[in-house]
Amino acid sequence: MRYWRLFVLFVLFFNVIEVKAEFFPQYVDTVYIETLPPVYIVHWKNKKDYRKYRRMVYNLKKVYPYSQIAKNKMIELDAKYKLAGSNKEKKTIVKQLEKELFAEFEAPLRNLTISQGRMLIRLIDRETGKTSYSVLKEFRGGFKAVFWQGIARLFGNNLKTQYDKHGEDKILEELVLMCENGTFDNVYYSMFVK
Repeated sequence: MRYWRLFVLFVLFFNVIEVKAEFFPQYVDTVYIETLPPVYIVHWKNKKDYRKYRRMVYNLKKVYPYSQIAKNKMIELDAKYKLAGSNKEKKTIVKQLEKELFAEFEAPLRNLTISQGRMLIRLIDRETGKTSYSVLKEFRGGFKAVFWQGIARLFGNNLKTQYDKHGEDKILEELVLMCENGTFDNVYYSMFVK
């Protein structure tokens, strides 16, 4: 008799659960699958390092598009330069491109800070594989390259600076890779948009 009562309770218990599953869909076992973007967790030793990183993120947001444009213009210029026959044609091509670049980018590039300019010089080296000095020397001549190197040195920059992704520019390389992967905006907006 005692087992009979346990059996009835057991059957009633499972019937109640079955009724709940039919009338209350929230009790049905479902699994929700969502792919989340990667999360970057960074630990800072002090506030100075955090401010430096924050400034680097801000500067990269402003400068990275210009480095991509520089890469595309260099590819375009190299193609035209190779097709040109004489030195006169090559100089004409370079002068024409220079006028286009000055008309389009002179105002925005003049508004860059010194640290943004330094970052742009490094990113141009990263994207093109050539330092800014060597690009100037190749397309504009040695005298112009030396002249602009002197101007850059007056403002604390160096056109011969090379991009070192394993050394000095390691953090910058990580941020650039985030830009290329499409996850940089998550970092940027988490820092600057409240």
